[in-house]
Amino acid sequence: METEKSLEKFPPTGSCPIRDILSRLGDKWSMLVLLTLDANGTMRFNEIQRSLEDISHRMLTVTLRMLEADGMISRTVYAEVPPRVEYRLTERGASLLPHVYGLVEWALTYKDSIFEDRARHGRPKVRETVSGRS
Repeated sequence: METEKSLEKFPPTGSCPIRDILSRLGDKWSMLVLLTLDANGTMRFNEIQRSLEDISHRMLTVTLRMLEADGMISRTVYAEVPPRVEYRLTERGASLLPHVYGLVEWALTYKDSIFEDRARHGRPKVRETVSGRS
């Protein structure tokens, strides 16, 4: 019975809207962008990029477009010279944050034991990034 309920929510074939949404939000940068906007409020592109440090210009552009298309952030363009563009969380994006912070708390609770298990399995503790930060 439980398996049948799971298959209803996550069909093994065809299009699965839940899988589609979770895969979009679970990419490398989306959650970090949402957390950055939550911590700092309205931000401009370069401010977001500086706060994330190792995200490329192109990847930030793609991530912001995707989050905007999903209604998680809003993009406001001001008719100034030079043009000013600002990003902020929408109500939908803000409503996701308690769940994201729940994942952050879970990661903080279990990080040491996860790193120990990785070491036992010959896996690195933390993947190094281009800037050397973890």
